[in-house]
Amino acid sequence: VANEGGKHWTVNEVRALIRIWSDKNIQQQLEGTVRNKRIFEQVAARLQKFGIDRDWKQCRTKYKNLKHEYKSVKSAQDSGSTSKSMKFFNELDAILRHSIIEQ
Repeated sequence: VANEGGKHWTVNEVRALIRIWSDKNIQQQLEGTVRNKRIFEQVAARLQKFGIDRDWKQCRTKYKNLKHEYKSVKSAQDSGSTSKSMKFFNELDAILRHSIIEQ
């Protein structure tokens, strides 16, 4: 899993990122493109409004890491294992459940 580039994300920063990510408009943009620098620049700008100083690369890396962790926890659960969990699973499940089903 990639390095997040510098300082550790706090719980509040991750919550803010997830809140922005849960925006249907952002989700549709992310699902529809591979070259997503501009989308993550928007995400970083919105985080800035919360007083969170992250650049687009940090946002994209955190997004990818969260998504990766979610998928590995989800597949462990689907195979009957309850030993794997993650902090923001329920929030991510609410966002990602529909997009994974549609794939």
